[in-house]
Amino acid sequence: MKSRITLWAAIILISACKSEPKEIDYTDWSYYGGPEDGSRYSALTQITRENVEQLSVAWTYQTGDATERSQIQCQPIVKNGFLYATTPGLDVFALDAASGEEIWRFDPFEILGGENSWAGTNRGVSYWEKGEDKRILFGAGNWLMAVDALTGAPIPSFGDGGKIDLRKGLDDKREDFLIVANAPGVVFEDLLIIGMRLSEGLDAAPGHIRAYHIPSGKMEWIFHTIPKENEFGFDTWDPSYVSQIGGANNWAGMVVDYQRGMVFIPTGSATYDFWGGYRHGDNLFANSLLAMDAKTGERIWHFQGVHHDVWDRDFPSPPTLIRVNHDGKWIDAVAQTSKQGFTFVFDRESGEPLWPIEERAVPQSSLPGEKSSSTQPFPTLPEPFMNLVFEEKDILNLKPEWEADIRDQLQNSLYGDMWYPPNAEKPLVLFPGMDGGAEWGGAAFDPETQTFYVNANQIPWMIEMTPNSDFENVGKSVYTNYCGNCHGLERKGNLPAIPALLNLDAKYSPDSLTALLKKGRGAMPAFDYLSEEQRDVLVDYLLGKSQEGDKKELEAENAALNPRYYMNGYKKLVTKDGLYGSNPPWGVLTAIDMQSGLRKWQVPLGEIDSLSQQGFAPTGTENYGGPVVTAGGLLFIAATKDEKIRAFDKETGELLWQAELPASGHATPAMYEQNGRQFLVIACGGGKGTKSGDSYVAFALPD
Repeated sequence: MKSRITLWAAIILISACKSEPKEIDYTDWSYYGGPEDGSRYSALTQITRENVEQLSVAWTYQTGDATERSQIQCQPIVKNGFLYATTPGLDVFALDAASGEEIWRFDPFEILGGENSWAGTNRGVSYWEKGEDKRILFGAGNWLMAVDALTGAPIPSFGDGGKIDLRKGLDDKREDFLIVANAPGVVFEDLLIIGMRLSEGLDAAPGHIRAYHIPSGKMEWIFHTIPKENEFGFDTWDPSYVSQIGGANNWAGMVVDYQRGMVFIPTGSATYDFWGGYRHGDNLFANSLLAMDAKTGERIWHFQGVHHDVWDRDFPSPPTLIRVNHDGKWIDAVAQTSKQGFTFVFDRESGEPLWPIEERAVPQSSLPGEKSSSTQPFPTLPEPFMNLVFEEKDILNLKPEWEADIRDQLQNSLYGDMWYPPNAEKPLVLFPGMDGGAEWGGAAFDPETQTFYVNANQIPWMIEMTPNSDFENVGKSVYTNYCGNCHGLERKGNLPAIPALLNLDAKYSPDSLTALLKKGRGAMPAFDYLSEEQRDVLVDYLLGKSQEGDKKELEAENAALNPRYYMNGYKKLVTKDGLYGSNPPWGVLTAIDMQSGLRKWQVPLGEIDSLSQQGFAPTGTENYGGPVVTAGGLLFIAATKDEKIRAFDKETGELLWQAELPASGHATPAMYEQNGRQFLVIACGGGKGTKSGDSYVAFALPD
């Protein structure tokens, strides 16, 4: 599907296309993504290729609230000498950016009441000021909050005593959705524009985009990512069910072009992720990059990266605003990475791609009730930043026993095409996997060299589909709807990240398990939006109690709109030893010349010590969190599961420096100067199958 352009886009094109580019302060790090263009580029030059080996720890801040499976995914921002970030428990804090000394710390549950409960992850905060009024805005679960940037005190005039319930105001009769404001909103004038993370099932909220008036907290506009009747895009849905479909949400973050007053917003898939029998059609504006008027919420243009998604191929990262010399002409463009390994690049004003995007025929679904799209878009350039296909030659063969293990698992499986849809009879190897390809850390762009940097995972996952035929057991049906995607239909989990849910009666009583479901813990969300009856039958099922006497009204409620087929849990293709089923590298870092669209270099990202000790070259590892590139000739990135942060030569990809971290840095670093000293700060929260941590670590040259 081609991008669609409104009259408004034409007006912008005429009025702005000849304007000079806005001068951006690339020493500023007060936005999610660093400078205002989200480039993760720093013009600071104190740290260079020649002296980077002298970097050492300048200060460490420990939050003290890590739990068994907690994470810190937050990229700090720095403003007026303060560093702002969040803890694993979602406290918001301000530090002296030079010393790491705590200035203030705010627990959002102080104004929510009750004990600290699950509110998901947080990837950053937003800063706004008007005169003497300076605020930090952030998400904690389904709440959007505002505090004084100097003191950390809540702003009583914002919403309801300093908070806004994001479950409300979605133009839907329901208000009991699972919602997590994980990515920070973007500030445009007096507006905060924000998306949200949602449930993965058919209970999900519609992923509409909203803008709030920062001084008051009043909602100013809403854009329906799942269109209402008579709205553009409604005809790409099944009208019988569209009002009951959720998702198409922005969970990855967004970026603003302040000169043009445009906001660029990527969206994820519609629910249910893996069987779309209730949503025949292309499903706008799911899996789309939206270019919108930031002041009014009007759509200017859009591009859909996946039609009728049944692979969970969300756009996983914030877009990056870039300026490139293309065919002899300077163009202000926007670049969007994907889980598939593609980068889509468009003229910001017109939505026209810088390189052709082809619609190519893809394999079709055979699942009963499903109608997949006959084509999917392929960018001709830039070159992919990773392998796109898992084939016979890609099966892990570092040792014969590992290869035999993987080949045994692949018997009767489908692989060899990234667009094979889920299948009722055969397991499907999904490559790239559900975590990408690219993920939420975002890409970096060097405006001096017009080079684009992106890290990616090259790990195969497995999709197995199971018919939904268990309505005779209401507890199992509730479990399947709300828990099966993560823990699997057989409750075996996906260790070490996702625990099994077997033999729970030895650990929990009905009351304690009910309390856990209401509250959540670690990466497990709170299921407080379930009805009491649903929680009761779910607890009975998990504890192995009889389901006799199931309520007929609950059965009818639960069967109202359920997928005909379920995906049997998130599973990576791994050996018995936990090694990924493809040949390495499993994590890569790639540099792309955005003038030509061609790759400049690619290197493995991360190392598994046990394999290195056996004589294998660095294999790369899973990685979560993005890079930072500098005018000093360096690219910094943590992200890897091996608990290290690294510096690469940005021109060649040569590794120049690395340092041990107290826990994996699954976040994007911050880069800033304070008191004449350049700092690199990374959140070391671990998680994602590694040990959890509670530290922010700052590196600098000797004082």
